[in-house]
Amino acid sequence: MSNVTDLIAGMSLPVIAAPMFTVSNLEMALATCAQGMMGSFPAHTTRSGEMLEDWLITMAEGVVRLADEGVETVGPYGVNLVVAAGNQRLDQDLALCIKHKVPVILTSKGAPGEVFDAVHAYGGLVFHDIGAARHAEKALAAGADGLIAVCSGAGGHGGTLNPFALVNEVRQLTDKTIILAGAISTGQDILAAQIMGADLVYMGTRFINTEESGATDGYREMIIEARATDIFWGTITDAPSNTLTPSLLRAGVKLEDLRRQDPDALLAISERKKRWKDVWSAGHGVGAIHDVLSVEALCNRLKAEYAAAQAGLSRFQAAE
Repeated sequence: MSNVTDLIAGMSLPVIAAPMFTVSNLEMALATCAQGMMGSFPAHTTRSGEMLEDWLITMAEGVVRLADEGVETVGPYGVNLVVAAGNQRLDQDLALCIKHKVPVILTSKGAPGEVFDAVHAYGGLVFHDIGAARHAEKALAAGADGLIAVCSGAGGHGGTLNPFALVNEVRQLTDKTIILAGAISTGQDILAAQIMGADLVYMGTRFINTEESGATDGYREMIIEARATDIFWGTITDAPSNTLTPSLLRAGVKLEDLRRQDPDALLAISERKKRWKDVWSAGHGVGAIHDVLSVEALCNRLKAEYAAAQAGLSRFQAAE
């Protein structure tokens, strides 16, 4: 599929279940596609090229099976590739995505035109992470089909800019697709993003608390208990990210050391890597999450909330 307009028109709701390391898996991605939204996973969640190829085959067969079973709207799927020079698996992973003609490639870090060209050559689309207008300019120059505006409050390696500011700046640069990321948890949020000028939304943290995700029960429970003020923003490994503060404290991390970015303290933290499997990312949207649902139930709720928000907006316009 090489037309973004057709891709969006073929979705039941303009939602991409964001690719989250170890959390986004085959089961969650396929369940999302079954609801007419875009499922995805990061290539680096798989332990090897062989495993990635198995996943790609399963996804392609899965969406065909859903259509054969009579699912009215089957969403597309995407794979996240880290396109930074330091990713030693990039060439292999990209070659596999080309081989299996992955419909959408979600790229992050760097913006190499040769990667985008390779995806376009087989008819795929490329959406690229950006956190500022200067990042958008580079991605557009490289040939990105759409821009993932990662704003303040996004889980994991989130951005720092207010969504109004970033979407407005990016929209002045291009009429290409904008996918808004950051604290989007409800159907009302989806409609608000569209009104703001976005075409699609990236929804990550809300999908952590689905039955199909790869998150542990403790991870999901911590999200239920958290509020936006329980999210810590800072550099823990290679780049600033949003992390659940209680998971850091439980791992013995001193927040003061992180805030100071003390080199010795950061080195000591990096040497305790065994603990990182229990240090969990999340975005500011945690305060709106109070349960664990199946992907089907979550998507049905999002559709109902979106329809209600549209109706409410219509009533507001009529009142004028």
